Amino acid sequence: MNFLKKIDIKQALNANNEYPNESVPKSRLKGIGSFIGMVIGEHTTATEFVIGPLFVLHGATFTDVFLGLFFGNLMAMLSWALICAPVAVKTRHTIHYELKRVAGTGLLTIYNIIKALMFCVMVSATLIVSASAIAPFLGITPPGLINFEITSINWVWLILVVGTIVMFIAVLGFDYIVKFANLFAPWIPLVFIGSGIAILPELGVHSFSDFWVVANESIWTGVAVTSGTDYSFLHIFIFSWLCNSTMHIGLSDMSIYRFAKKSSYGFVSGLGLYIGHMLTWISSGILCAVALKNGNSNPSPGELAFLGAGFTGIICVIVSGFTSAVPTMYRVGLAVQSSLRRFQFWQITLTMSLISMLLACFPVVVTKLDQVLGIGALIISPLGAVIFADHFIFEKLNLSPFGAEKNKIYINPPVMSAWIGSVSISYVIFNFFGFDYYFFLAFPCWMFCLILYISLTAIQQKIMIKKPTFDVYINSNKDDVLVD
Repeated sequence: MNFLKKIDIKQALNANNEYPNESVPKSRLKGIGSFIGMVIGEHTTATEFVIGPLFVLHGATFTDVFLGLFFGNLMAMLSWALICAPVAVKTRHTIHYELKRVAGTGLLTIYNIIKALMFCVMVSATLIVSASAIAPFLGITPPGLINFEITSINWVWLILVVGTIVMFIAVLGFDYIVKFANLFAPWIPLVFIGSGIAILPELGVHSFSDFWVVANESIWTGVAVTSGTDYSFLHIFIFSWLCNSTMHIGLSDMSIYRFAKKSSYGFVSGLGLYIGHMLTWISSGILCAVALKNGNSNPSPGELAFLGAGFTGIICVIVSGFTSAVPTMYRVGLAVQSSLRRFQFWQITLTMSLISMLLACFPVVVTKLDQVLGIGALIISPLGAVIFADHFIFEKLNLSPFGAEKNKIYINPPVMSAWIGSVSISYVIFNFFGFDYYFFLAFPCWMFCLILYISLTAIQQKIMIKKPTFDVYINSNKDDVLVD
């Protein structure tokens, strides 16, 4: 395996420069092939075997599932291609660098804390799923999701082993993450999707016409199997579009696409979305229906994978957990390093990996993962609108960008006000109309922030023309100000 050959760990860690506070040089730019493997690997993960069955259990119809996933993933692809990738390629910076220029060090620190904690929870979820797939074959009983206490020291050791693999790859940097993803991306989707197709005869499917009938009568029946929200087209459309909103409209994936030679590489995300999300969610829904037919009312990802592909499926669940956790942990390291410059990237990534491992020992932390992601999207994503406005809207409106950097301020009031205002408005709407999904408000919140930020900046700059000194600014130390 070329990935494992000639890795000088010490040299790789000390020489590793992920450019957290500078532009990515041309020599480090990647071709489109590097992104194909990465997006397929990241979006074809073990957690897809958690999401797909939800559509079955919560009573979605096949029409709801197919159309919701088709159009929702289309919107997600366009969000990466038309919002995230263009900003990343134009700047060659991380979102953290750009946010410091626009919002100031104070708001950046708050953002980084929230983002790091959210992403650590995401990594811990993938560690739990991967470890749960291994555990039964090692004679280890994984704790239930409602258990707060550590039920087995063997579970802790298993989490540490799985987490260490993720940590090892993440600390080596972007180049090794790409190599790791390309190693596994070609065959993981084939196993996941193939397992769903292979098991269709157990539901009575022997032709395409059979599938249409069985899909509506035995898989996505429109009748909920579990309590909670009944899923409709709108639920599935919104979720498939905005479950990764922190990455695309929230611009977190600037950390990835800043290495792209062209912004058009953002369209490559569609491969991950339609293969790793749409087809895998449909496949795992089929497997869930078979499990329900066999009397298993609460199948785990490992059980579903084993049901469809035996031990090969188990291996895929384990490895796909790695391909998702590694780039997520990479983003966590960049986020924290942008606020703690005196530490090296590998030191920070190692520390945050240990935090994720600790969280994974207590599955209760990720019991409500969908709610954690929804709340995180509502809080983090709006700041992507701020950076997008500075780069693509301000010039057209004759507004001056990069307020924090140019005015040498610690907190930029229009950004702070737009951020707090948009989240507050969205939260009030969420409760007033009784929405059952925080994801419903993720894009409206982004738009609220965009409009508020542009309006407040226009007012601010008109005032500053009349009065050069603006008293509500909070001054920062010169060392905190980035200079081009």
